Amino acid sequence: MLNIIICDDEKALRRDLKQILETELGLMGISYRIVEYSSGEEVLSEYRQIHGQKILYLDIKLDNMNGMETARQIRQWDPSSVIIFVTVYPEFVFQGYEVRALDYILKPYEREKITASFHNALSMLDMTKESSFFLENRRGSLRISFDRIMYFFSERHRVHIVTTDGEKSFYGKLGELESSLPSCFVRIHNRYIINMKYLDSLEASHAVIGGEPLPVSRSYKQALSIAYARYMLE
Repeated sequence: MLNIIICDDEKALRRDLKQILETELGLMGISYRIVEYSSGEEVLSEYRQIHGQKILYLDIKLDNMNGMETARQIRQWDPSSVIIFVTVYPEFVFQGYEVRALDYILKPYEREKITASFHNALSMLDMTKESSFFLENRRGSLRISFDRIMYFFSERHRVHIVTTDGEKSFYGKLGELESSLPSCFVRIHNRYIINMKYLDSLEASHAVIGGEPLPVSRSYKQALSIAYARYMLE
């Protein structure tokens, strides 16, 4: 589980950063949660109850305990977390070396800067395994990046995985698989789950995935339409 901690006393900026990160994470298939704080004291009061790998986005200028002081205390407890400072004051950049900060992000936020820094943070934490589907069948184990999976479909007690470079299968149930997939995967039929990344178009009775039409059940159509609209906006 990846824990992302956002500490900023401006609620609107916390919301903007969270939205960008959630969009990126939804495409990657990493299990995560995001927690928000408005002060360094709040972060420290709960930090040691948050288990798992952590990426912290700390505002430098906070009331009472600022982001740098918060980072110093966290480093005493946790040498492996990734710290990224957010600030409107570029002159504080060099202080980050003291707490081994990975990066500084200047406000107002630029999406490209945030996503690039975030991917660097993930590399430091070696989160690549969580962005993959692990397939086990008679031939052994295989890791398939979620980014390469176009859709899943079930047939005769087997689940088939259609990827950009072929098809694999294993014994299982689509319903059990659904709950473990990242948010970019959406159920469209009792037999099909698609990756929104490869949705070319949504028609009256089918969805076109990588040029291939797949049936859409009436019971899933409304949820799919909402997911498609949200995905297009993101």
